[in-house]
Amino acid sequence: MTSTDTRVEAEDSGPSGYAAARLRLLQEGARSGPPRRTALAELTDDWLTGLFTAGTQGLRGVSLVAVGGYGRGELSPRSDLDLLLLHDGSDSGAVAALADRLWYPVWDLGLDLDHSVRTPAEARRTAAEDLKVQLGLLDARHIAGDLGLTAGLRTAVLADWRNQAPKRLPELQELCAERAERQGELQYLLEPDLKEARGGLRDAVALRAVAASWLADAPREGLADARRRLLDVRDALHLATGRATDRLALQEQDQVAAGLGLLDADTLLRQVYEAARVVSYASDVTWREVGRVLRSRAVRPRLRAMLGGGRPVAERSPLAEGVVEQDGEVVLARAARPERDPVLPLRAAAAAAQADLPLSLHAVRRMAAAARPLPTPWPAEAREQLVTLLGSGRPTIEVWEALEAEGLITRLLPDWERVRCRPQRNAVHIWTVDRHLIETAVRASELTRRVGRPDLLLVAALLHDIGKGWPGDHSVAGEIIARDVAARIGFDRVDVAVLATLVRHHLLLVDTATRRDLEDPATVRSVAEAVGSQGTLELLHALTEADALATGPAAWSSWRGSLVADLVKRVSAVLSGDAPEEPEAAAPTAEMERLAIEAFRTGGPVLALRAQTEPLDTEAGSDTDPDDPEPLGVELLIAVPDQPGVLPSVAGVLAVHRLTVRTAELRALDLPDGVEGSVLLLNWRVAAEYGSLPQAARLRADLVRALDGSLDIAARLAERDAAYPRRRGVVAPPARVTVAPAASRLATVIEVRAHDAPGLLHRIGRALETARVRVRSMHVSTLGANAVDAFYVTGTKGEPLPGEEAASVARALEEALRA
Repeated sequence: MTSTDTRVEAEDSGPSGYAAARLRLLQEGARSGPPRRTALAELTDDWLTGLFTAGTQGLRGVSLVAVGGYGRGELSPRSDLDLLLLHDGSDSGAVAALADRLWYPVWDLGLDLDHSVRTPAEARRTAAEDLKVQLGLLDARHIAGDLGLTAGLRTAVLADWRNQAPKRLPELQELCAERAERQGELQYLLEPDLKEARGGLRDAVALRAVAASWLADAPREGLADARRRLLDVRDALHLATGRATDRLALQEQDQVAAGLGLLDADTLLRQVYEAARVVSYASDVTWREVGRVLRSRAVRPRLRAMLGGGRPVAERSPLAEGVVEQDGEVVLARAARPERDPVLPLRAAAAAAQADLPLSLHAVRRMAAAARPLPTPWPAEAREQLVTLLGSGRPTIEVWEALEAEGLITRLLPDWERVRCRPQRNAVHIWTVDRHLIETAVRASELTRRVGRPDLLLVAALLHDIGKGWPGDHSVAGEIIARDVAARIGFDRVDVAVLATLVRHHLLLVDTATRRDLEDPATVRSVAEAVGSQGTLELLHALTEADALATGPAAWSSWRGSLVADLVKRVSAVLSGDAPEEPEAAAPTAEMERLAIEAFRTGGPVLALRAQTEPLDTEAGSDTDPDDPEPLGVELLIAVPDQPGVLPSVAGVLAVHRLTVRTAELRALDLPDGVEGSVLLLNWRVAAEYGSLPQAARLRADLVRALDGSLDIAARLAERDAAYPRRRGVVAPPARVTVAPAASRLATVIEVRAHDAPGLLHRIGRALETARVRVRSMHVSTLGANAVDAFYVTGTKGEPLPGEEAASVARALEEALRA
């Protein structure tokens, strides 16, 4: 059946015919995107026209008008109908009756309706008071009735908008900024709102409104296509969920991707991000132009009066060779020749970032169209300008985005294409891969005074995750890419090797510091061998901090900073030849010794709770302000005579009391003065899931019961899980357990990566007890929703496990966690 047949059926059959025709249209696999939205709008027009004609019965001076998205002819499957019943005010009673004959059939079909009944004067008055109403009327479209009435309103509304633009546009910009602050940026969110987030459909409508004001116009290249893609995704989302939703939730993304014929959810998100980036960039350029025009209008009359008439000449201030500032933007000098100067794009970008000014759209497009590619290797000036751009701090981001919007970045760095707009499905990361790389460079620019080679630090920051666009370990792939890129941009062989090492091992320090026993010389020596030199260690330390700070708030803290600084200090000693050959255990504090002696004397657990609100090590190289200490939770010290079952018992008691473990360490402490025996000392940082912390006496009492077997922790946790069923959410990937090769010569290191959940450490401890291995020490950390734990285990005689036995223990632990 053709679309014409469908529309005739809707007219002939009334509401039921419209509903059937609408359903048939939405189920047509061959028609989607703009054709389907247009057809749905036309079908709805015809149905409403029939209702209107039947209800007017000779009534004159009235028309039915579509506004907003319906006015633009962009009906998604679950879009509401924005309708205005316009009348001349001559017969209010008849108009009210007509409104009932229009609205009730719409409601009867279960369609959402946004409706109003107004005269043209009332519509204009309401628009003057409510910006959202005015925006909707800018897209007013006649459906039925008095065409002259509709046309008169459209003309008057557009004239009002243009006359009031100097006042209304700043109001609209503020509205957009508030919405962006509330909803976030569409191009980075894992569950974005396609309409309300910055770079979404609302912003695209705002750009249309700016264009209608005749004050400024948005960059049109790619904008219509970006808007179409966002609408297509919303259509697929409506069909997948059966709801009028704009939130692209994680659980819907695979189905939406399939509905659009895309490979997977990542491909879907990348397309959404690319479209949002186009809209966001167009918004930035447009609002900048609006501001320039409004400032010019405000200043020009005064200048004319001062200069005696005539048009003032825009002032141009030189910034670099071929680059000048004009009217608050960076533009090309009149003598600039991008077709003869391949370094000009980088020079202009560096000058703009250094001056904290935007690159003008015209300048970027001219360079993109005319600039020749750089030779290989790059000339020294090009490399220096890139480093200057990367070292300019926060202004780098806007300039980089301008270059990327016109394709200049992928022309300079072809490998960038694979990470551009690439999502990161990790709650810790708040940026896409490419934005994270730029954020890391921004953070690294704040640390350049700590290193001898700031140029290498900045380029390593730009490239450290470049391998995420390839399969396999991104650090390994990134090392290969970094070698190629570094050589191409002109670094010598020695510097290329350093950059490759930094990219290959950019996770080494934080992983080792938080998951390994730093008292074990094998741990420190392995890091020293990987790093190779003091200069590289210095760079890697700064890169580690910049990377973590650019990841998100959950990735860095004073505690992590102190651990990394401690590791760097030890590795530096090894590289300088001053490191001890044998481990020297850190001396216990007086409080630790007191707890250990009391635990040994009483034969039971002893514990102490202490608020930890200051940095653990204020001299550990962290930039934390000592006057504004970071809250680190509560430190829990537990001493227990060495015996089986300590780890699962302590972890289980904490889980029963709803205490979240942020970090945890365990070690055996020898008693002083020749007293035989040892005490296990557990140092934990915990926080209450909600409410206040339990009293230490209650924790100790339950721990005594757990150790003697009278408290069934597993049963208590199972009862709680049954009472509070888990909500529907993201399905976490299964736990992974591995044996770290050659991580220690004193113990076998078993590493666990799993979704953090109540009782996780208890389950791990029980599984290790079942495997009959002894936990010599452990290092537990929680990063967002992920737990990354390392357990140093030995056999019953205190020796590392043989290879096959270690692998068997790892397999058994993995199976226990997946059960």
